[in-house]
This record gives sequence, C-alpha cells and structure tokens, in this order.
Amino acid sequence: MDIRKAESSDIKDIMTIVKKVVPLMRASGNYQWSDDYPNPEVFQEDIDKDQLWVGIMDSKVVSVIAITNEQSPEYNDVGWDLNEDALVTHRLAVDPDLQGAGLARTMMNYAEKLAKERGIHVLRVDTNSENKATQALFPKLGYEYSGIISLRKNPDLRYFCYEKRI
Repeated sequence: MDIRKAESSDIKDIMTIVKKVVPLMRASGNYQWSDDYPNPEVFQEDIDKDQLWVGIMDSKVVSVIAITNEQSPEYNDVGWDLNEDALVTHRLAVDPDLQGAGLARTMMNYAEKLAKERGIHVLRVDTNSENKATQALFPKLGYEYSGIISLRKNPDLRYFCYEKRI
C-alpha cells in the first residue's frame, strides 16, 4: 500500500469507506461515528489543513487517517502536557473488505514516521471505549493507555487515551 496526502477528489472514495465502516461500528456497540460524522466537510477541512492521508492499493483509496498537531483540551484530564509537541491521529478507517491485512497498522506507523521526520517525540490518540479493534491495535504498536476522558463534542461517550513516546 502506498500512502499519500489526500486530495479533494478522494473524498468520494473516503466517504464510501466511512459508509461501510459505520454500520460495522454500530453493530459492535461503538457509536463514535454516525451518519453525520465524519462527513465530507470534515475531510475537506483536514485536506485544507494539510493533515489527511490516504492509503492506495491498485489505484484505489483503501484507508484514511488524519494526523494533526491539534490536541483536545480534555487531554489535560489524563495528565498530558498540552504544551508538549505531539502528533495526534484521528479518523482512522480501513475498507472493511481489507480489514485484517495490516492496513490500520501501516497507517499508524506512517504517523510515527511523520513524527520522526518532524522531530516530534510524542504520538497521541483517543478512541471510543467501545472500539475494541483500536484498543487491541494501539498497545501492539507500543502505545500506552493513559486514561479515560469525555469530549465536549460527544459528552455521552467515553474515550480511552493512548500515548507513545519515540
């Protein structure tokens, strides 16, 4: 799989993946994403901010990840220093037809590569407390569990926070 910066023309393919992923998330009790989020506007904003990447196989978008320096104020609740430079991953999705092929791992490893290139030594991520797939993945990649938060944008859900120092 090749990874490149996402372009506006990729949004249709990204949304196809999202529309396939959301029902699977719901079926497992994970309501972090919905019919309204993430939406094309969110992905366009990521592209405009130069913080969205896609995985490409056979000329087709098969995965997506947002990698940003922006940290939620709620991260302070798990003791993270928000003044410390960190890369934060969001909106990781893999085409369900290819799940189990290591694409999520590859996308997360790409975030780590970007951090090293930028001289950043901390990676952070949060995930819905019901997202068992990412809760299994992050520790395998060397992320340590840091605690639970709730986010203002979705106060009914709990999010597990993970951090990796490189």
